[in-house]
Amino acid sequence: MGKRNFKVKIPETDKKVRQGEEPFIIEYNGVEKRILAHDYDEIYKVPGLYEYLFYDKYKCDSPNVVCSQLVKEVKNTPMKISDLKVLDVGAGNGMVGEELKSAGADSVFGIDIIEEAAEAIERDRPGIYEDYLIEDLTSLPDEAREKIEKWSPNCMTIVAALGFDDIPPEAFAEAYNMISNPGWVAFNIKDEFCSKSDRTGFSNLIDDMTDSSVFSVKSKKRYRHRFCQDGTPLNYFAVIGQKQEDIPENILQSS
Repeated sequence: MGKRNFKVKIPETDKKVRQGEEPFIIEYNGVEKRILAHDYDEIYKVPGLYEYLFYDKYKCDSPNVVCSQLVKEVKNTPMKISDLKVLDVGAGNGMVGEELKSAGADSVFGIDIIEEAAEAIERDRPGIYEDYLIEDLTSLPDEAREKIEKWSPNCMTIVAALGFDDIPPEAFAEAYNMISNPGWVAFNIKDEFCSKSDRTGFSNLIDDMTDSSVFSVKSKKRYRHRFCQDGTPLNYFAVIGQKQEDIPENILQSS
């Protein structure tokens, strides 16, 4: 990424800050701005800022963990890594796509809802994705759906986006149903979103998918996703499995 041309200050606070709401003051091009950790549109505008905040400062390891677990499971089958045609959902600025291509995936396609993510890809990681769509999966236009179906993805990855407002269960299901059957699925999710007290809908959705044999879990690994601003470790599960069927409407409604 080269030399950083921004400065980051962390404002003092006596309150416990929740994940995604960690505040920063960014100085870039002579302008100071206060942003939060999940203000991705603002973060992507500054070259190298995302990598600095999440990977250098808070030691995020999710792209490496999820992709390496996926590779490990695929290698346990007759399928080759190079056979993967991956739909990377919530692709952001391409950290996961880069890991997948480095691991040997032949084709990776990205989709995100944030326009600035696509701009960051072109600036920082050109050539990682075969194509990159800026679309809302809960209201996907026919043209975008046809393009994804033409790609014929046989794998879906979603890293560090489930359980918050970024990707709701409906968007997860939409993407899941567009990959081939059987197909590989790799995602991570915060451990508390897998508990019975979860209110995001993902705990019920994943349980219903596995109980009804829509989804077959091959591995589930608990690990440290990153640190929070106060040093608290944020623990996630990396889940790797295979799609057996599309998610039916009744399962989605029950979640």
